[in-house]
Amino acid sequence: MAYFRSRYHVAIVVWWTAFLAIAGLAVLLNAHETLDAFFLQYDAYQLDELFVALNVGGALGLVYSLLRVRDLLEEVDRRSEAEAKVDRAKLHDCLTGLPNRQMLNLHLAGPSGGQANNEACVAYSIDLTGLKKVNDELGQSLGDAVIQTTASRLSQLEPSDLVFHLGGDRFIVLSKNIAAPDFHSDKIMQAIGQPIVEYGASIEIAANLGYAAYPCDIDNRPGLSRAAECAMYVAKKDGPNVTAAFTSAMAALTRKREKMEASLKAAINADAILPYYQPLVDLKTGAIVGYEALARWKTPSGSFVPPSEFIPLAEELGLITRLTSSLLLRACRDAASWPAETTLAFNISAAQLNDRQLGLRILKILDETGFPVHRLELEVTESAIIQDAESAHFVLDSLVRSGIRIALDDFGTGYSSLSQLAQYPFDKIKIDRSFISSSEHSEKQNQILQGIVSLGSRLGMTIVAEGIERESEMRKLTELGCDIGQGYFLGRPAANITGPPGSHMMQAQHRRL
Repeated sequence: MAYFRSRYHVAIVVWWTAFLAIAGLAVLLNAHETLDAFFLQYDAYQLDELFVALNVGGALGLVYSLLRVRDLLEEVDRRSEAEAKVDRAKLHDCLTGLPNRQMLNLHLAGPSGGQANNEACVAYSIDLTGLKKVNDELGQSLGDAVIQTTASRLSQLEPSDLVFHLGGDRFIVLSKNIAAPDFHSDKIMQAIGQPIVEYGASIEIAANLGYAAYPCDIDNRPGLSRAAECAMYVAKKDGPNVTAAFTSAMAALTRKREKMEASLKAAINADAILPYYQPLVDLKTGAIVGYEALARWKTPSGSFVPPSEFIPLAEELGLITRLTSSLLLRACRDAASWPAETTLAFNISAAQLNDRQLGLRILKILDETGFPVHRLELEVTESAIIQDAESAHFVLDSLVRSGIRIALDDFGTGYSSLSQLAQYPFDKIKIDRSFISSSEHSEKQNQILQGIVSLGSRLGMTIVAEGIERESEMRKLTELGCDIGQGYFLGRPAANITGPPGSHMMQAQHRRL
């Protein structure tokens, strides 16, 4: 816009310069008298009236042009303002108005070669505990109010502090006061610990805090927030309302995490994380009716990185959408060659249930691979649903309307299990392996297992038991009326499926793995 305005001003200057030059030339040549004589000589042609009309038309054209330029400048201002709002939205959290993680990373990096890179500061990483309980018992609106109140309190502690909201229950505070970080951390914890009164309810929130100083604890500013988060995770292991300072021993953990992040990014770029397929067996007929695609990351050394390590990391780094799309695309291409009755089960993470474009992404992959919609089953956990119940409900409803089936994974280990069954359109219930393994030794667990199977059957849902590792477990689940089994006894995950999919021959092959 500044460039456009400068060009506009130059045009005005040129116009006035030309006007003054023409006026001066007219005076020198005595133009008015010459034109009068010319018009009198050819009065029969009405040239003087034509000349007046041309002048009036030119003046009106000039006025119109100026008005159009004014409108154009106003439109440029509006667009610039809209672009500024978009840029702000990218760098700020919509709930609290605070800068987000992207803004934090930019601030810590500082301008290239600038003095901001060398400015000493302390980072305080804060994790609120008990927020999920507030959301479950009092509602999402009160949970949002708690986050907003906490953000306000942190912002008012020290005028020079910079407060960042990283999403959910996570905050980072950057302070230039490096003299007494332990004292400042106590002030932060006291501010958070004060009761929050909203809609007549008094809410108390606990927290964990970790802090690190630059350049005392870590020699690079961009890694400061990670060092503080590392200390916070150490504090979290000791329970709520615990603080921890970054130590040299934690530096090894930070370096390990940074190495893990780099390796994960490289693996995703190289499509080194692949789907492995574990069979889903009909316990009544013994036939394989489908496969669950499980993410497996095999390193160049031949070792496997557990999904429990790299999936949460991919979520935190914002790589989970790209990773999931790659895995689902490959899995759908593989499954397209299976028999028409064989299904593909695929896990959806908690972070993806906040993505309201998830349904469109999945349908695009199905269209690209030609895999039928009705053969895809998406598995979600109870804990993933409650993180943002409103978005989860929107996403799941859109998926169901598209013809995709939804399974509730790890049933019984999350939150508000029965309410989830009532609110969401699940086609299947997957019983967590903890109930399967303990039911043979605990009568209470056995009764719970029977209750889950009976409940699912009455609701018209297919019951899937995962984690079957012994023949006795399979026989018991079959007797209880469980529909489908999954586990090492029935077949281990494999990268490639050979033989006729869905047949008993393949089942025997998987049992030998």
